Amino acid sequence: MSDTAADPVYYVISDLHMGGDDQLGEIDFLEELLAFLERLETTDENAELIINGDAFGLWEYTETEGVAKFDRLTERYPDLFEQLRATGDSIPITLLPGNHDSDLAAYDEYVSRLADYNVDLVQEMSIVRPIGDRTIHFEHGHQQDPNNRFRDFGNPFETPLGYFYNALVTSRAGQLSDRGRFNWLKDVQAVTPTERVPNWLLSKYFYREMNPLLRYAVIPFLLLFYVSAIVAVLAGLDVAGIWTMPVERTDAVLDQLGLVGEAVHFLLVVNAAITGMILLVGIPVYFVFRDVGKTVDRFGVFETDLTVDPEAPYVEAAREVFADRPETAIFCYGHTHRASVTEIDGRLLVNTGTWLKRLHRRDVVAGLLPPVFYPSYQLCAVRISDAPDGVAVEYEEIEKANPSSEEITRTERLLTLGRAPTPTLPDRAVVTDEVPSARHDMDRDADRP
Repeated sequence: MSDTAADPVYYVISDLHMGGDDQLGEIDFLEELLAFLERLETTDENAELIINGDAFGLWEYTETEGVAKFDRLTERYPDLFEQLRATGDSIPITLLPGNHDSDLAAYDEYVSRLADYNVDLVQEMSIVRPIGDRTIHFEHGHQQDPNNRFRDFGNPFETPLGYFYNALVTSRAGQLSDRGRFNWLKDVQAVTPTERVPNWLLSKYFYREMNPLLRYAVIPFLLLFYVSAIVAVLAGLDVAGIWTMPVERTDAVLDQLGLVGEAVHFLLVVNAAITGMILLVGIPVYFVFRDVGKTVDRFGVFETDLTVDPEAPYVEAAREVFADRPETAIFCYGHTHRASVTEIDGRLLVNTGTWLKRLHRRDVVAGLLPPVFYPSYQLCAVRISDAPDGVAVEYEEIEKANPSSEEITRTERLLTLGRAPTPTLPDRAVVTDEVPSARHDMDRDADRP
């Protein structure tokens, strides 16, 4: 493979989700995006920028229809569109529609409107680009997600399940977000998978919206819940004559602590009493809900998840593409918001991640307190080039400070021991003609502690 200035170089980004009602219109990374586009404007490479779906959050515009949504975009982000025009004067910019901006495939006028800003809109599910003697397959990836799959992509009247969630939940969150004590509700679009939304809402209510006096009154009880549960059970055994509690020994230890000991004793007694009542009521309620859950499962009411995040559908789709077109070196997609590289039979499955804020769940150190969701940014562009050792995939990180200091309270830091996320991007990977050199699943930023 040659390494000359004429060799094509592809920069790929996806899942910017720009736009939406009210607070969703705020772009946290606009400064970084403009700087990235300015850099491409001056490159001497034979480069092409590919925006691989969900550039815009058109689903989240619920008060505007059709191409009128484009007017809202250009009015809100004039600097962005002028920079697209300037960058597009220097290098080709190709835009593929995703599910959130599927309107782009539904109205031909979008093609000419975007062409005014030197953006080539391709109203297709996928595109192929040459790289040396090989090719790259690009698609957004929503077709592999049953809840966001279109039977007739480009039909403005088709609305998969994911549309209703975003129109009814995400958009509404953008409209209500600034009513809270803090402007956090708009970040619901950063919660993936969506099954985590209830836990996230509980967390933000407890740490952000709850009356502070009530929150600090409840924290000791929730922290000591498990200890109190054990005390309540032992007290029940003591009353039943099955086991005798070492009350005198415990009291002697607490007496040595003075006022602190008295406070601990009081808390344990109150907590144990409350916990005992909860256990008495909770145990039968648990079995009732468990039986209801089994009944629901038998009828298959919730057979599918709201969001499909696992990599398996994309591995299968990539294998099909590689089998149908053996010259394909890379299957490049987005949609799941997780930057990763996976080697498949000597070829690469590449996910371009997202420019949205990402939320990482951290459980508290003890008790029944809600988990904490640490925010971070992992802005990146995937660079695919024809290198001497093969087709190379490199993640170029765009620096942006994480918002943890502003969005995570001292209480949340204390209860999670400050375990902030340290996201990293995949290493350089290469597709060679002989032996694959990429490692399996390089996404080391799993949303687990």
